[in-house]
Amino acid sequence: MRIFTAALATETNTFSPIAIDKAAFDASLYARPGEHPVTPTLCSAPITVGREVCAREGWTLIEGSASWAEPAGMVARATYEELRDEIIEQLKAAMPVDAVVMGLHGAMVAQGYDDPEGDILSRIREIVGPEVVVCAELDPHSHLTAKRAAQANYLVYFKEFPHTDFVDRARDLWDITVRTLKGEIKPVMSIFDCRMIDVFPTSKQPMRGFVDNLFALEKSTPGLLSLSVVHGFMAGDVPEMGTKLVAITDNQPEMGAALAEKLGRELFAMRGTFMVSQVDEKVAVEQALQAEQGPVVIADVWDNPGGGTAGDATVLLAELIAQGATGVAVGTIWDPIAVQICFAAGEGAEIMLRFGAKSAPDTGWPIDKRVTVKRLKKNAQMRFGDSFASFGDAALVTFDGFEVILNTTRAQSWDSSLFSEMGIDPREKKILLIKSTNHFYDSFSKIASEIIYCSAGKPYPNKPAETNYRKARRDIWPMVENPWG
Repeated sequence: MRIFTAALATETNTFSPIAIDKAAFDASLYARPGEHPVTPTLCSAPITVGREVCAREGWTLIEGSASWAEPAGMVARATYEELRDEIIEQLKAAMPVDAVVMGLHGAMVAQGYDDPEGDILSRIREIVGPEVVVCAELDPHSHLTAKRAAQANYLVYFKEFPHTDFVDRARDLWDITVRTLKGEIKPVMSIFDCRMIDVFPTSKQPMRGFVDNLFALEKSTPGLLSLSVVHGFMAGDVPEMGTKLVAITDNQPEMGAALAEKLGRELFAMRGTFMVSQVDEKVAVEQALQAEQGPVVIADVWDNPGGGTAGDATVLLAELIAQGATGVAVGTIWDPIAVQICFAAGEGAEIMLRFGAKSAPDTGWPIDKRVTVKRLKKNAQMRFGDSFASFGDAALVTFDGFEVILNTTRAQSWDSSLFSEMGIDPREKKILLIKSTNHFYDSFSKIASEIIYCSAGKPYPNKPAETNYRKARRDIWPMVENPWG
């Protein structure tokens, strides 16, 4: 067997002012054929897992390019087309192939392309023809369009949020592919539109129990190969935005359709109950200061670079300063200009520094402080599961009981190693201020005395019923109370 694999992924917040060009992919991941590292990124696990599987089966794996950019705003048209065409030409050179296994995200939007994943899957199908297996692993924070469903044999999505299972789901994708190519199964995909958009953290109920039930059903139901919830991505203003339920069966489309609808309606019945409660910045800081022991984690949930925002909002930091907090570590504030100034000054320098709140309205005001440049680090990285996430050249500055990490590559606070990378022991801090909606939970919950979820400012469109969409459908909850009426 000859199998082609490649990856092209980013998550697009169409409301974000930060455009993505080729440099954004270079900063996160751009690997030509054969150059992909041993460890996977979030959306390139099909490549690294494919190496293991094809070595075991004695099959030939042809690797195309792998590209990933940290979530932000719209992808430049020329950048998307360049990266897409690079993969398409590699596939043409690899022909004939028995399967194409892709790593995609599912929420990419480029100038002129509302559905880049549907576009590239269509071009792949045009090259390989109707008989070759075409499949992909995707992030659940994505848009499942009719075009993608028509071009792919099957799609497998991460189940967990935080996405700690991206390697496990790549293994599921490859397992289905191997069995298909050996003639053991005939996968058929069934999709149910849940007519809603919500946020579904699996670190708490009721989504924890819902996903556990998906695992149980996959093990216990004859002919059922995979179940996925496509959460949808509410910051993506595209026509087919919304939550979907996907069932893959061994040539049992009626069973798959019935199961997908049953589960989808169960999900809809729990709408509005999934996300953890959030407080404003004043309450968050008051609660943290009242804690008897630390570290208290304050999650700035909506200034989350993983959702395409800048990650430079200062609303919470300013409130911590105003309420006289000390023993605070902040990870991170995105400010390439401030980092450049710190590197020029050097470690140990005392300088006046203005940082943060440069990217967009409703993110607070820049912080002006006399700081000490405590540590400088080129190409700083933190862990996330089996992979590493770069947060770029970084500077640690200190003032008045605060330690603030300034970074050049936008990245959410995936893991507490973010702090240790810069010489901070997070366990010794009273308060840790981080920027992430829920991916932080797996790591930080192990060291936190308390976690406070805070909604501060408005860097992210987190209320769909109030969001000024131009393209997204308006016939789903919460835009309408009863989309089934």
